Amino acid sequence: MTDYYVSPVGFSDAETVSKVKKLLEKEGIELDRNLDYIAAIFDSDSNVIATGSAFRNMLRCFAVDSAHRGEGLLNLIVTHLAEVQADRGNSHLFIYSKAIYSSFFEKLGFHEIARVDDSFVFMENCKDGFSSYIDALARTRFEEGISGAVVMNANPFTKGHQYLLEKACSECDHLHLFIVSEDLSIIPYSVRYSLVKEAIKNLDKIIIHDTGSYIISSATFPSYFLKDEISVAQAQARLDAIVFTKIAKALNITVRFVGNEPLSAVTSIYNDVLRSQLPKEGISFRIIPRLKVNGVPISASNVRKAIKEDDWATVKALLPSSSYDFFRSSDAAPIIRRIKESQQ
Repeated sequence: MTDYYVSPVGFSDAETVSKVKKLLEKEGIELDRNLDYIAAIFDSDSNVIATGSAFRNMLRCFAVDSAHRGEGLLNLIVTHLAEVQADRGNSHLFIYSKAIYSSFFEKLGFHEIARVDDSFVFMENCKDGFSSYIDALARTRFEEGISGAVVMNANPFTKGHQYLLEKACSECDHLHLFIVSEDLSIIPYSVRYSLVKEAIKNLDKIIIHDTGSYIISSATFPSYFLKDEISVAQAQARLDAIVFTKIAKALNITVRFVGNEPLSAVTSIYNDVLRSQLPKEGISFRIIPRLKVNGVPISASNVRKAIKEDDWATVKALLPSSSYDFFRSSDAAPIIRRIKESQQ
């Protein structure tokens, strides 16, 4: 084999990034919108013949030129990315791969978490990672009564979230609340967790869990091998249904609650897929109507918009008192600044 080496690609290096995109396009892949590192291998003519990228602790966007298959280039790329991640302090890595490549990643020490038909697989390099997460959750399992579940980002926690949880609690004996723990939202996970915990302290049926890297958000779900936004929403929901079913069995969860989604067509599609898939696994899917203020459904995005516009009367109308008090405190100043600077 020719002595190839892996080189990082700077995001400002438009020429090389263009070459990476062209190689990916040959494989029917787009360069993902969420990346923080790109690597490439070049031939003697400076053509990109293999590539792979990373985002946080996830590896993605792999491709090898068809003329160089069987030369061990993908192995070189994955090894390089793993070393980069180790330098970042990330030892627990995740991969989203086309299903046809899953056996290759298995040989490199990755283990399947979930598979969506013959489309793609979700994998990790820790053999007992997901099973350990499931085992930890199972310690809060209830054998008697109805156990339900809610998954939320709470960016930030609103009166709408509070209403959803109150309604869910009224319909079950135990409620497992999963807060998306990826720190990719404007409001850090530690703050979101604290605001949720304070607002629900009188709802004693609720057990709070973090999602780890297993219940994923749109920010981390890969879009690079799917054709459009609708396909992405459908695929993420199908993966969510598969992973959530495994979690539900560990916790004896028989109903999942969500708020209805009048504001986002993509989220509505996501909910439609879950409504179709979860009952097949013995899990009811219950949609709770959104709480409204002045006829408008409450949403976290409306809260962020009001904060950006310094419309504190609207913020107060949309948030529980504990959340509102936080945003009026000096501790919230850095978050408010990020909200005002953001495009969300």
